[in-house]
Amino acid sequence: MMEGVATDSSTSTSSDKPRRTRRTRMTGAERREQLLDIGRTLFAAKGFEGTSVEEIAAKAGVSKPVVYEHFGGKEGLYAVVVDREMRQLLDMVTGALTAGHPRELLEQAAFALLDYIDAYTDGFRILVRDSPVAQSTGTFASLISDIATQVEDILGTEFKNRGFDAKLAPLYAQALVGMVALTGQWWLDARKPKKSEVAAHLVNLAWHGLDGMEQKPRLIGHRKN
Repeated sequence: MMEGVATDSSTSTSSDKPRRTRRTRMTGAERREQLLDIGRTLFAAKGFEGTSVEEIAAKAGVSKPVVYEHFGGKEGLYAVVVDREMRQLLDMVTGALTAGHPRELLEQAAFALLDYIDAYTDGFRILVRDSPVAQSTGTFASLISDIATQVEDILGTEFKNRGFDAKLAPLYAQALVGMVALTGQWWLDARKPKKSEVAAHLVNLAWHGLDGMEQKPRLIGHRKN
C-alpha cells in the first residue's frame, strides 16, 4: 500500500508558498496629490496655524523632508491648495453664467456658489479663513472681486438698457456677489433652508431691489456726505 502519494500535504512546490505583498511605490505626481488631499482636509479642519508639517507627513506615511521636497514647507502646500480651490470656484461660477435673461443669470450665479459649497465644503472653509500667507491674489476678497468682474459686463448692458449709468456696474456687481458670498458663508454651517430655497431668496432680494432702483438714488437722512 502506497501511503501519502496522492494525499501527502507536506509535499509542496514553490508556487504553493505564500507570497509577500509588495507595496506599490507612489510616483512623484501621485505623492504630490496625496499630500495636497491630506493638507486640504487638515487645513479645513484646523486652519493654517493649527496644522503642522509633522501631522501632514504622518498622515501620508512619509517623513517631513518629503513634504519639503514637494512644496518647500507648509506655506507652499497651503498656497497650492488655495490656488486650486479659487480656480475651481471661479470656473464653476463663470461656467454657470449661460442664460440670456438677467434674473436667470442671478439664479445661476447663486446656485454655482451653493453647489461649490456642497461639493467642495473643505475648500470653501479654507477660502473663507484668514491666512498669514495669503497674497493679494490669494484671499477670499480677491476671489469675490474676480467673480464680480465677470458680472460687471452683464450688469453694464442691463444698466444701459434701463437708462442707468453703466459706470456704476462694478459697484453693483461687487454688492451682488458679496451678498451671495456672505450668505454662502452662513449657509456653510446652517444648511437650512435647502439650496434651491436659499437661491430663490437671494435672487428675490437682488432682483426686486434692482427692478425698483432709482436712476439717481437719494438719501433721506440728515447726512448728505
